Amino acid sequence: MNSAEVTDIPVEIGRDAARDAAVRELSDPAYRDAEPSTLTRVLRWLLDLLDRLLGGAASLIPGGFVGLLVLIALVVAVIVVIRLRVGKLARTARTAVFAGRRLTAADHRRAAEAAEAKGDLAEAVRERFRAIARGLEERGVLDERSGRTVDEVARAAGAELPDHANALRSAAQLFDDVWYGGREATVDEYRRLSDLDLALDGARR
Repeated sequence: MNSAEVTDIPVEIGRDAARDAAVRELSDPAYRDAEPSTLTRVLRWLLDLLDRLLGGAASLIPGGFVGLLVLIALVVAVIVVIRLRVGKLARTARTAVFAGRRLTAADHRRAAEAAEAKGDLAEAVRERFRAIARGLEERGVLDERSGRTVDEVARAAGAELPDHANALRSAAQLFDDVWYGGREATVDEYRRLSDLDLALDGARR
């Protein structure tokens, strides 16, 4: 949670204001998109719990500085818990290897090389991993399946090509760290991914 989210909570806060702040935060589309059916029940339960806790706090600590701290702490705690839960779900949903129109392994390699030439190493890493996954499908190592995640690619391909299992796991981790974790890729990391692509180019089941 960043500082902007904390400062959005009014300084003069009461029970209704605190609950409204939590409702606004938990109405973020990211929460609904992550896992609608389960998440809706979780949010409803947490909001009811928050309402009961705020009610108890109001009766025990009717006001003052201590009451303010209790109310803010409750709101912040709920937001943190939900963000951790939704972040994990959203990340899982985002890690599908392919999106958009179907391209060949050669198409993805060209896209990776073009991205590297522009200095966009995150895009280069993503396209090179896609080239690896598509190439494995084209050579029959993996069956063609939409929606497969990078971790699933690494596990399935590693089971078929045990000599490359560790490198495939590292490649999947790099993909996740760079594309979804926000970490900057290095040229050396991209080159290692390219070397793996070349090493797997002749691999068959």
